[in-house]
Amino acid sequence: MKKPTKYKAIKVTIDGIEFDSKAEGRRYSELTTLRKCGKITELELQPTFVLAPSVKFAGSNRAKPALRYKADFQYVEKGIRVVEDVKGMLTKEFKIKQHLML
Repeated sequence: MKKPTKYKAIKVTIDGIEFDSKAEGRRYSELTTLRKCGKITELELQPTFVLAPSVKFAGSNRAKPALRYKADFQYVEKGIRVVEDVKGMLTKEFKIKQHLML
């Protein structure tokens, strides 16, 4: 028996793509419909953004990895690039990354 996820999300597969939650899968379906209708373009799943580069502290043997943010979707709507995350709950980590992203 599988252990439930932290936020009780249920994974779902749509078009052969596994999504972390039903809500994320539902949003993907909506976005693909909008793309087919020509309302959005350049739909990308799981785009990654570097929020802060890798750093090496004095006296440390290794550099700390870059701080990255992986969104759920990115697309262009009416000439504006939209970065979107589907969240059932806003976590502290997400709020910090959202602030850095903005």
